[in-house]
Amino acid sequence: MKAKDLSAAPLTYDDVGLSRVHRTPPGYRTTEVRTAVGVGEDAFHRLAEGLMGWELHRLAGLQVDAATPAAAEGVDVVPGFGAGPLRLSAPCRVVWTERTSTRTGFGYGTLPGHPESGEEGFVASLEENGLVVFELFAFSRHSNWFYRAGGPVAEGAQRLVTRRYVAAAKALAGGLAG
Repeated sequence: MKAKDLSAAPLTYDDVGLSRVHRTPPGYRTTEVRTAVGVGEDAFHRLAEGLMGWELHRLAGLQVDAATPAAAEGVDVVPGFGAGPLRLSAPCRVVWTERTSTRTGFGYGTLPGHPESGEEGFVASLEENGLVVFELFAFSRHSNWFYRAGGPVAEGAQRLVTRRYVAAAKALAGGLAG
């Protein structure tokens, strides 16, 4: 599935934009991570650019088509893992972005064909003390009976990808010394 095929597809949930304000609608699971991943402006800029250019996803082991534009409101992206007929695609649309001198990030929502229904936000922030913080906030629920039946496996996969996002954020920011 290519992102260009998704332009007319509707989001698969109603509460668009709630990941930006860390709110979870009723009936959804929440995933929330906030962790220091580096120090200084250079580390912040590396992480911010890695978020917006999909490098965070690639370093986490997801495939993102090289032709996918940087994260911007309305951009469709189809991260996936696996190969050939075993590739699991997760079509999404960027629903919000933020870019200031100390915060950069975006949130995307699920499109038809995604194993989950919901939204996930990724933010890099530069704190006053110089720490670079990676934030991930997501709300989700299984998109259909098949994924609900395999709930524990799907939820385990989601936890694994979240850990990989954190490791990728640390790699992009250059990690913390000591």
